Amino acid sequence: MLLHRTTLFLFAAALAGCAADLPGGTTARAASELLSPPLIAGFDPGPVGPPPRRAASNAEIARDFLELAFSLESGRRLPVLTRFEEPITLALAGAVPPGAGEEVAGLLARLRGEAGIAIWQEQRGAAAITVEFLPRHDMQALVPNAACFVVPGVSGWQDYRALRGSSATDWTLLATRSRVSVFLPSDVAPQEMRDCLHEEVAQALGPLNDLYRLTDSVFNDDNFQAVLTRTDMLLLRVYYAPELASGMTEAEVAARLPALLARLNPAGGRAAAPAPQIPTPRSFQTAIDAALAGGASTEGRRSAARNAVSIATAAGWNDARAGFAWFALGRLSAASDPAAAREALLMAAAIYRRLPGAAIQYAHVEMQLAVLALAARQPEDALALADRALGPAIAAENPALAATLHLIRAEAFAARGQMAAAAAARLDSARWAGYGFGSQAAADRRAAEVAALAQGASRLR
Repeated sequence: MLLHRTTLFLFAAALAGCAADLPGGTTARAASELLSPPLIAGFDPGPVGPPPRRAASNAEIARDFLELAFSLESGRRLPVLTRFEEPITLALAGAVPPGAGEEVAGLLARLRGEAGIAIWQEQRGAAAITVEFLPRHDMQALVPNAACFVVPGVSGWQDYRALRGSSATDWTLLATRSRVSVFLPSDVAPQEMRDCLHEEVAQALGPLNDLYRLTDSVFNDDNFQAVLTRTDMLLLRVYYAPELASGMTEAEVAARLPALLARLNPAGGRAAAPAPQIPTPRSFQTAIDAALAGGASTEGRRSAARNAVSIATAAGWNDARAGFAWFALGRLSAASDPAAAREALLMAAAIYRRLPGAAIQYAHVEMQLAVLALAARQPEDALALADRALGPAIAAENPALAATLHLIRAEAFAARGQMAAAAAARLDSARWAGYGFGSQAAADRRAAEVAALAQGASRLR
């Protein structure tokens, strides 16, 4: 069994106005040419996001941990906990793009400092985790729709090709983790490479599942969170706590979690107990998958999104699952029915506004509402929405979203006759565009799309 970021990632990137939905891809060289010091300086080097689940109890975190650690995304159960039991080494291989070394160093430093994991980069020889870069086309020739993925029991691409489909690559048969490979595209924008790196290395180390109900975690197939959050670091710290070990059953881990979380997250012991959680049925997952399916008809995808909304509504959900269903429906309705799209997005906004840790989700919704306002010749509304979304976009380290928001601001200023402000906003967009979009051509295409909105287009392509 292997885990991968499927076309869900690409669709979420398109929803956010990211480069992943732009045709043709970009070269690592073009991406590096646009990466500027002001961009790096714009990020806070500290922990990402709010403190872990301020509104959550340790009982809720324990419940989520068990579901993440003992199930695969396919629904298959894992019989025991597995992790690395020795200090972990990580090595880069393949066509390593410019900037990847710095991204890896920063990630490993965070894992050591925030998750307490003994992990270091190996410059030569075999490593516990091999991160290999290769062209996306080569990856998808074997694993269609995969943006990036992680596989146990192999050391690199050739090893994976030889052992693919064998028991060696089956997560459910592992007793402990000794070697794992992460496969990342070498020919995408720096932001997409970084996002893949964070999620796949985290899965190589710990949880193998994704939960749509989580707001403040990369372990969620909606892919709103781009980099590992504080909640993710807490989950990984629990994974590698001395109280746990490979080979423990779910019952054994569950018995140790209360005391473990009381030690690692004492504030969670004072929070209210969680409400009973309604499991996510496969029908919802199927509906979301169909709504996000690349190559399917827009009407078919919109129908699937309506089905997801119906499932969420019938179940009485008011969490991130319902928010994402409404968000997908709003995005898919923008071209054919802007009024219905706006209503769906407002439903998503109402849900995300109430959820702890959902600032970036709310920002994505506001970007889509700003798009509709710009297309409807309402520049004041577009500007207000984009301005509100900028802070969360930057805090969540999402340059592509920040660049798109600045482009919306530029067109809104221009529609109001404020040409100097419009020019300044375009310069602000350029500050983030290199990292987010990967090339000048990709950034120019996004700028042209946003400019078309001001002329009455109903959506970003």
